[in-house]
Amino acid sequence: MDFTAVKSNLEALGYKVSCFDTAEEAADYVNRCVDGQTVGFGGSMTLQEMGLYEKMESHNHMLWHWRVPEGKNGAEILREAQTADVYVSSVNGIAETGEIINIDGNCNRVAGIMYGHRKVFLIAGENKIAPDYDRALERARNIAAPLNAKRLNRKTPCAVKADHCYNCNSPERICRGLSVLWEKPSCGEFEVVLVHENLGY
Repeated sequence: MDFTAVKSNLEALGYKVSCFDTAEEAADYVNRCVDGQTVGFGGSMTLQEMGLYEKMESHNHMLWHWRVPEGKNGAEILREAQTADVYVSSVNGIAETGEIINIDGNCNRVAGIMYGHRKVFLIAGENKIAPDYDRALERARNIAAPLNAKRLNRKTPCAVKADHCYNCNSPERICRGLSVLWEKPSCGEFEVVLVHENLGY
């Protein structure tokens, strides 16, 4: 995939954009950029596949509810991550026109992306990119959310086949909050890291 159009459009909307051929190169870059900081992670298969937490933990204070240290619980880590210096997350969809879409159950990730950090890194494999807003939203709802529901063994219609969103009323529904960044938020620095590999859902 050629990142030229999406990179140009994201930059016009105020984002810094970095592009890499591999997840390892991207992880090394983010790791070099952040040192001695408090770092919040959103729940993300992309970040896990990149091994980014393991790279960063030796020289940063890491806050990820997927890696809860002894003496803490997940809820505490979720709260602390919201006030971290740096926040790192993947996305569910990016339109070539520049809109960035996320769907969340707890809404910690959509909240963490939106406000309060000195810097936010948004990391996306090429599988997350869609031609326009409508198809990026469709991707988030009908690809990312069902696959995540299946991964989490949720009792939802979409998790059975991981095929599409049924707009269900299940108490285990994971698509409860939707965020769309039309442009870079006014406060803080936002960097989109694009990777020429399929990463996450």
